[in-house]
Amino acid sequence: MVLSSVAFAAEKPQKQVDYKNAARQAGLRGKKLREAAPETMQAFGGLAGAVLKEGALSLKTKELIALMLGLQAHCEMCINSHVQNAIKAGVTREELAEALGVAVLMGGGPSSAYAGIVLEAYDQFSAK
Repeated sequence: MVLSSVAFAAEKPQKQVDYKNAARQAGLRGKKLREAAPETMQAFGGLAGAVLKEGALSLKTKELIALMLGLQAHCEMCINSHVQNAIKAGVTREELAEALGVAVLMGGGPSSAYAGIVLEAYDQFSAK
């Protein structure tokens, strides 16, 4: 199947995702999951706490790695969470853009599509 640029030009632009609202919804779902499976989620939280802290790698670097792995897994909830954490850890848009370049290099076309999602989420969460 060959897609022409005319077909793409005729498409209506998609509505921008509200990542802040998506984060609120994820928080509500996470609360329900913690109530339904408290031991599992407590263990998962402990693992995250043990890994996502300063060490030989900075927290900033670890959050960029986590974010790129979320991108490669095509996990929008992972992207949403780790974009927020990356901003808190001090990741700049320029650093993010370089990391996205590596993700696209390693993941090709699908990663380039999700790289746009990551950048859009970063812009929304970092806006004042």
